[in-house]
Amino acid sequence: MKKKILFLILLGIFVIAAGGFYFLRGNKKTSSNSTPSTIILFYGIGCPHCAKVEEFMKENRIKEKIALEEKEVYFNKENTKKLMEVAKKCGFKENEIGVPFLWDGEGQKCILGDEPIINFFRGKLNL
Repeated sequence: MKKKILFLILLGIFVIAAGGFYFLRGNKKTSSNSTPSTIILFYGIGCPHCAKVEEFMKENRIKEKIALEEKEVYFNKENTKKLMEVAKKCGFKENEIGVPFLWDGEGQKCILGDEPIINFFRGKLNL
């Protein structure tokens, strides 16, 4: 039980640090050698930034307008592994990866952070 709590604390610190790093850099990374796939939103239960994206998606009925997969990563090791694979394809280093994290299969982009993901949906749907 102590290991699980320590893991969640470290993961939370990692997510916050990765989000801060992303916003300081102010860019999105893309990759030209990734294969097309569906849009995937990676999130964590209890993540406040993820909750902000979820609220925006509910208010704007995003799930009714865009086909996307949602993958929880804090408690699902397979989803965490998939997040790492996708992020590495976009050129992210392991210490740069956090949630919320969106893989836009069509545009082959990785988008990290609540505001960039919300802006992605706004642009996609002309909101």
